[in-house]
Amino acid sequence: MLGQAALAMWWDMAPDMRAEFEHWHSHEHFPERLALPGFQRATRWADAGGGEGFFVLYELATWEALFSPEYVARLNAPSAWSREMMPHHRNMVRSPCRVLESRGSAVAGHAVTVRFSPAPGADERLRSHLCALVQELPTRPGLAGAHLLRTDSPVIAPTTEQRIRRLADRAADWIFVANGYDAQALRRLEEGVLSTASLQSAGAEGVIPASYTFRLSLTAAEAR
Repeated sequence: MLGQAALAMWWDMAPDMRAEFEHWHSHEHFPERLALPGFQRATRWADAGGGEGFFVLYELATWEALFSPEYVARLNAPSAWSREMMPHHRNMVRSPCRVLESRGSAVAGHAVTVRFSPAPGADERLRSHLCALVQELPTRPGLAGAHLLRTDSPVIAPTTEQRIRRLADRAADWIFVANGYDAQALRRLEEGVLSTASLQSAGAEGVIPASYTFRLSLTAAEAR
């Protein structure tokens, strides 16, 4: 991944809002965010089964970019179009993260995300297991990257954007992201080493998996 931190987000968007949402997100919101200090790349995937869910990942140079004065000011001064779109973000999960381990490209046609927490006392065992997976998975046919993230939310006051979304954002705890160019290879991960049973045996609990297909990626240089 491009940097030491990330902002990982999941939400649902109703079908009748999807076209306008993707237009706004691609042509205003991504460029706006990528103009901020430390924001390096933004990528969006959509639910692989055609459902309402989206997964969005911002890659950040440093964790401090998550609470820079410029970013906080933007969160408190959304554009008119953003104010129209924000209330339609349903079931928001927003996780400012530190990158614990990363190998391979963050952009590919298919992605799997798994949200979970370590079982009591299992932090180090689980982290060791997952870091080994991060190093090994991108070498498999059909796969391109694997990344382990851990939420570390900076302390900032509630923002205007959060108030517009009306409900408090939830956060994941730990996150595993795998991506690749072969949907079958990702499906095998979901049924194998990233399955709920496999992760529980490694020390995880509260496992929430999801699969996505690629929609758009933009770097800061491209946004300029």
